[in-house]
Amino acid sequence: MKDFAKKFYMSKAWQKCRAAYIAKRIAIDGGVCQVCGREQGFVVHHIVALTEKNIRDPRVALNHNNLRYECKQCHDEEEGHYLDGKGIKRLVCIFDESGQPKTDLRRI
Repeated sequence: MKDFAKKFYMSKAWQKCRAAYIAKRIAIDGGVCQVCGREQGFVVHHIVALTEKNIRDPRVALNHNNLRYECKQCHDEEEGHYLDGKGIKRLVCIFDESGQPKTDLRRI
């Protein structure tokens, strides 16, 4: 997780938005991954990535239209969490048991 985003991902606003989005997806299709449609969703992904400039804009950071519920594998592949910059697959980000980003191993 990028340093500028740590406070946001721990905020009550994000926790509430995330929980509501997961509940919405479960009501729609049981909460399956919106990318592969096979696995259970695990991570709420921002389609337009959060940046230092847009993280305080609720139209980006807290907008259900900018979110997608993804299984861990699809999310990791999309975000490159298994790529070390040289195209070598290696874990570079981990998530806690609830699907929240825990740390970015690229910084360790």
